[in-house]
Amino acid sequence: MKACVDKETCIGCGLCTDTCPEVFELKEDKAYVKVDVVPPDLQEKVKEAKDNCPVDAIWIEEL
Repeated sequence: MKACVDKETCIGCGLCTDTCPEVFELKEDKAYVKVDVVPPDLQEKVKEAKDNCPVDAIWIEEL
């Protein structure tokens, strides 16, 4: 699985970094993905971060 963030849509609320700091981080008030491939043990947390994003800026690509 790969996580992606639309920088144009992201409002930098930080919910994704609170939910899964191993994968997401905030830089310059926008969320960024820190890993190329989400490890299996973090996939549920990434899905939760995607589902909780208030502006739907996160999407997931299955590899």
